[in-house]
Amino acid sequence: MEKRYLFTPGPTPVPPEVLAAMAEPMVHHRGPDFRVVYERCLVRLQEVFRTSGDVLLFAASGTGAMDSAVANLCAPGDRAAVVVAGAFGERWAKICGHYGVEVQRIEYEWGEVPSPEEVGAAVAESGARVVFCTQSETSTGVVTDVQALKAAVGDATLVVDAISSLGAVPLETDAWGIDVVVGGSQKALMCPPGLAMASVAPAVWERMPATSRTFYFDWRATKRAQEAFDAAFTPAVSLIRGLDVALGMLLDAGLESGFERHVRLGRAARAGLKAMGLELFSPDDDAAAVVTAARVPDGIDGGELLRTLRDRHGVTLAPGQGALKGKIFRIGHIGWFDVFDIAAALAAVELSLTELGAEIERGVAVTRAFEAYEARIPA
Repeated sequence: MEKRYLFTPGPTPVPPEVLAAMAEPMVHHRGPDFRVVYERCLVRLQEVFRTSGDVLLFAASGTGAMDSAVANLCAPGDRAAVVVAGAFGERWAKICGHYGVEVQRIEYEWGEVPSPEEVGAAVAESGARVVFCTQSETSTGVVTDVQALKAAVGDATLVVDAISSLGAVPLETDAWGIDVVVGGSQKALMCPPGLAMASVAPAVWERMPATSRTFYFDWRATKRAQEAFDAAFTPAVSLIRGLDVALGMLLDAGLESGFERHVRLGRAARAGLKAMGLELFSPDDDAAAVVTAARVPDGIDGGELLRTLRDRHGVTLAPGQGALKGKIFRIGHIGWFDVFDIAAALAAVELSLTELGAEIERGVAVTRAFEAYEARIPA
């Protein structure tokens, strides 16, 4: 048997404790055995989201939470602003279009960091009452300053896709005045795919249209059920048990400690890739703590590189998306990762590029990664 290594920015590796909780015998979702787990999980979600408001939980991928946000916040013909700087900004725009929302695209080149000042000016000009954005754009490695974005858009309802950033980089939902945050289980929350969540600030409930345009993702119905520590529909019992354990692990370790670890992992990945002589695509700064993207060297087929990594060495990295397919590769380092995982990923990249004939610097990447990981983080 060949050992497999997963370094995608979702799904991410799952700790054994979480897998064990999911393997426990099934219980009835309306019974007291599950209710206590559900209640604890909802409270822990509030702690991770850094909010005292409602955190709604759905059986879906993160995109389900995105879909729910548009369906509950926007009526047909409403105008919404969408910050598009990568694949998941594009997804916001597609969902809005599906629901008949008039979309004001605030567009950036993939890999460019959105400017809060520009976004604020564009929102004011458009008159949009809802703004959709992405905190961590995993297609490019860019992490947007959503605190500054909220200050820039003022009274407009800001909806943040934090699917890959929640638990990995700071997100102070209440302190920053973020109106809605959507998340998913399969990223830094260290669980399998299948759970989506949305935090909703108290003031948002008063601004929503009177009727939701979705039955399953109806926020008001979900809120009513959760207030009694119940679910509106049959919940994903085993996944929620796993999420409860994973959230407990994150909170016991301390969210701040987790944020620092992700910064260090990003530093290690960037340092190792640069030591080989590769060009980074993602930003070369501590904000890029979720995923590190590098350009495929000239003369190397990006698809063949990823196939070599996976099929010959058991290492799965993420390809580029959209127009970047074949041009970049991505190393995810959110969730249950440590510096030895990054060392393994870098060693595999170095070996695979060498086998494919790339001219790179050999034998230094892992050392540079450890040095960067150990470097002091300024207070």
